[in-house]
Amino acid sequence: MTEDGAVDGDDEELLTIGAFAARSRLSAKALRLYDRLGLLAPAHVDEASGYRYYRAAQTERARLVALLRRLDMPLARVAEVVAAVETDGAGAAGLLAAYWADVESRVAGQRTLAEYLRARLSGRDSDMYGKFVVETVDVPEQVVVTETRHTLASELPAWIGASLTRLEGAARACGGVTAAPYVVYHSEVSMESDGPAECCVPVADERAARAWAAAGGRSWETAVRIEPARRLAYTRITKAQVAHPQIMAAFEAVEQWIAQRGLAQAGPCREVYFTDWGAAGPQDPVCDAAFPVE
Repeated sequence: MTEDGAVDGDDEELLTIGAFAARSRLSAKALRLYDRLGLLAPAHVDEASGYRYYRAAQTERARLVALLRRLDMPLARVAEVVAAVETDGAGAAGLLAAYWADVESRVAGQRTLAEYLRARLSGRDSDMYGKFVVETVDVPEQVVVTETRHTLASELPAWIGASLTRLEGAARACGGVTAAPYVVYHSEVSMESDGPAECCVPVADERAARAWAAAGGRSWETAVRIEPARRLAYTRITKAQVAHPQIMAAFEAVEQWIAQRGLAQAGPCREVYFTDWGAAGPQDPVCDAAFPVE
């Protein structure tokens, strides 16, 4: 063994776990964990002593793991990136980009939530509501295909995405989508209350829509109805602001605006999605938080 912890191997110098830890900037404890997970296995394990030895060529992989962990990337996703590096560098970069987009979206949502809570706790609700611009729009009568479900707030985003995808697919057989999809909350949806919520997609052909609903049965609580012409009071919000409970600030701002102008709510609140959710960034406008008014 050399002074730096290296030992002679058949083809390449082997490093003790201590020496390799120093070179790779990982602790010996982390290296043992990554070995158990199959993320970074030693090149050789002495059968008698159980000592682990690593090749110097493994240093680059070990340093990549260390850097990914500094991004707080879960070990399972680190394994995906590291495995992709060996076969497809561009694919590995894409996996990293997707992870970081998720991080930025989560942080943006947390920032919005922190602002909401700070205003609540300090009694500055009016300042918070003042950040929202409220306007009105007249919406004509629409034929809509719908799905209804009782769901808690934690389950809501996944259900909305899946439901609107199904409904937009059905709309192709019903003359096409004629206006922005929306979600109606017939009762409160929170971590304790499960609604129900109703996903709605406006379509062109009522007869085809009713045939689709009849064929679909009750498996997804599908229906067709005529949504009457309405005037909506709404405020436009970003993707980061859509998450619960920070979206409540937007709805409360619209409610306050309605009351200040002597108007009355004429139906349950709704979220109107007017752009491609998947393509939008955290700060991109994606949704109108709205109430029908009269």
